Amino acid sequence: MLLMKHALLSIVLLLAAVAPVAAEEPASDVNETHLMIPMRDGKRLSAYLYRPPGKGPWPVVFQQRYSKLGGAGTRSSSAILTRADYAVVHVNFRGTHLSEGEWVGYRALGWGDLKDGYDVCEWLAVQPWCNGKVGTFGGSQAGFAQNFLAVTRPPHLVCQCMTDTGLSLFHEGYRLGGTTRPQRFVSMDAVCRNPADNRRLLAEWFRHPTYDNYWQAEDCTRHFDRMDVPCLTVGSWFDFMNQGSVASFRGRQHQGGPNSRGRQQLVIGPWLHGGTKGNRIGDLVFPENAALPAKSSMVRWFDHWLKGVENGVNRDPPVQYYIMGAVGEPGAAGNVWRTAANFPPESTATSYFLDAGGKLIDHAPANDVGETRYATDPKRPMQLPGPGFPGARDARSFEVQTEVRTFTTEPLKETVEWTGRVRAELYLSSTAKDTDVIVRISDVYPDGRSILLMDYPLRARYRDGFEKEVLMEPGAVHKLAFDVGWVSQVFAAGHRIRVTVAGTGSPLYEPNPQTGKPAAVEDPVNPVTAVNAIHHNRVQASRILAPVVR
Repeated sequence: MLLMKHALLSIVLLLAAVAPVAAEEPASDVNETHLMIPMRDGKRLSAYLYRPPGKGPWPVVFQQRYSKLGGAGTRSSSAILTRADYAVVHVNFRGTHLSEGEWVGYRALGWGDLKDGYDVCEWLAVQPWCNGKVGTFGGSQAGFAQNFLAVTRPPHLVCQCMTDTGLSLFHEGYRLGGTTRPQRFVSMDAVCRNPADNRRLLAEWFRHPTYDNYWQAEDCTRHFDRMDVPCLTVGSWFDFMNQGSVASFRGRQHQGGPNSRGRQQLVIGPWLHGGTKGNRIGDLVFPENAALPAKSSMVRWFDHWLKGVENGVNRDPPVQYYIMGAVGEPGAAGNVWRTAANFPPESTATSYFLDAGGKLIDHAPANDVGETRYATDPKRPMQLPGPGFPGARDARSFEVQTEVRTFTTEPLKETVEWTGRVRAELYLSSTAKDTDVIVRISDVYPDGRSILLMDYPLRARYRDGFEKEVLMEPGAVHKLAFDVGWVSQVFAAGHRIRVTVAGTGSPLYEPNPQTGKPAAVEDPVNPVTAVNAIHHNRVQASRILAPVVR
């Protein structure tokens, strides 16, 4: 199949402790050197260079991360590219590990006074072992870094390859749906050369609770017109950051510079965030066609853009996405690749209404009154393992907890395809001034397994937009409308579709204290317990809007 021959998977870095180069012997055909790359303010960033045998010069590909670099895993993954005659460089963010300067997150990578990504790119381009052509790779943190780099337009940057990427730190990193995760980011002390830097940065974040000028300075969506290089973006259906992968492709393809527009490619498959993109995901074993080959695809992309090899990569479809279907059911629809000129495809926004008795129905409830209640206690939250999204797994262990509510269709009489973005519109009341709502979507198999496809939270104070905080009036009904995520799924006949709603899910989502007071790094002494209600009646018809493809 065309996609299986031509798709790309960014290198997966196995993170190992930084150690002197002499402590471990690299692969015999990989030359390793530790570098300290100078920045415009005199600080130096720690980097590891891996070169093919010989003197070069070669094209250089690099990535930027705050995670630890060096060690056997980095060397082994780098060998994939060095054996194809590329020099490979892994760079640590400012203030992490051996890199000098103050840790400021991604802020030094962007378009402000510091432009660390730009400086790295241009420094690499003039080294004697570089032929002046530079590309970038990597996912997650390294994906964010590539978008920041593209905005700065270094002259020697030729192409990029991103996996599970992001664009806006407020929306896709530090404030998912407006929620805060202070304990998750306190743990970033471990990557900092000076852990106090991280505590100062956290305090700074909490002084900016809304999407203001501070956060706009870390939002690449505002600068698509500055991005001007070809990029292949790989996204994953079981990843909340797929919103960033899709948005990166769409923004660069349609709003980017002349060298960007029309030169983007997007591949989305049934995978989790990061890791290998195989066919065994969570509890599911997809057909072998779901696996994305890594080595040949990665080299093929770079060969065309960095070496000028006419291998046809520029003629591949702009979009290739995997339509998931039931697994373990012979003859089930889905589990195939589809190509397109753009994304998403045409679909019909179709309502699935929440109703009494845990039902999910295709028409608005007829009753004048109807609600489903659940309690939220920040000190006794419902349990949802973290820190990663538990997609492609049976979600019943969460669904059966006392303050979690599910709404499920009858068994489907025929297959239904959803491809596109799923949106929630909930009518919520609470005894508290502020609360969180978590919405999840599952494919329920005939044997009862509830396979989680997506979930996303919203903090109620941001229901009118992230630019302002508006507390709830206790007891009043408020509309909360927000995107849950992207999907391409065929629900098989006999399966059911389930919507799950809860107010807490810890430690994946750190509980909202529900006091209505400003958020802080430390939890308040007296958080508020609340009773929330999802309203489902003729006037206040809570629903899910699904992108049904007919």
